[in-house]
Amino acid sequence: MSHVCISLGDTTFPERLSFIPTPPEQLWIHGHAARLPDFATPSIAVVGCRAASRDGLENARAVADGLARAGVVVVSGLARGIDAAAHRAALAAGGCTIAVLGSGLDNLYPPEHRGLADEIARTGAVVSEYPPSTAPQPFLFPRRNRIISGLADAVVVIEAPEKSGALITASAALDQGKDVMVTPGRVPGGPNRGGHLLIRDGAKLVETAVDILLDMGWLDRPLAPGSGEGAPELVEFTVDEVARKTGEPTQVVLARLLRQELSGQIQRIGAARFQRVRSRMLT
Repeated sequence: MSHVCISLGDTTFPERLSFIPTPPEQLWIHGHAARLPDFATPSIAVVGCRAASRDGLENARAVADGLARAGVVVVSGLARGIDAAAHRAALAAGGCTIAVLGSGLDNLYPPEHRGLADEIARTGAVVSEYPPSTAPQPFLFPRRNRIISGLADAVVVIEAPEKSGALITASAALDQGKDVMVTPGRVPGGPNRGGHLLIRDGAKLVETAVDILLDMGWLDRPLAPGSGEGAPELVEFTVDEVARKTGEPTQVVLARLLRQELSGQIQRIGAARFQRVRSRMLT
């Protein structure tokens, strides 16, 4: 596997990671270093458990697909389960995705994801702070999670039990001043327990990519992967605009917007026009 190494302080080192607590001293990269998101590029980390349920995998695919189609970079950890589902959905949607490893590039884990890693590297990047020959070790993975959150504007947790690496990523995001969002599970406890605890503590509950785009203020502008446009604070949109961007039926979009109106996330400003009410997780 061919790769390059960039060091903290290099002009090519991702600016986002320069400002997190304990930034990595170096990054080994397979793929395109230039595709690592800068502050002007919208980016979301999608994380969750390895032993994911069918519902969890479907949620991960739907969220990553919607984000990628909106031009948002999808960041995850190449693990089995939620991570792999998010990477694959972003690729299938023609978007950019970044994988952060808890091992060296030449000792990729899990080994069956080498093909996926190569596919990610064609349009995005696979990165590690560890030298290429570093073997996967349990204590390396929690540390890499700060890089996953560091490359993103916010973290979305999909299916995470009470003791989960995804919760470590969420904690790192809060330390970095990032938002944490959670897709709730239908069954309390088990693989959903950790996510539900995050919601109890103030994380934003989201059901779809549209909810995430609304909360981040990204829904009202056309995005392309790597675009550098800024996101305005006030977001106005119509039901038809949301339906066109998501590919969902108008009735489905309208029902979701009505629920968000009732919960105070958005407000109606016309017959079929809404405005987002910006809110953030309290930390």
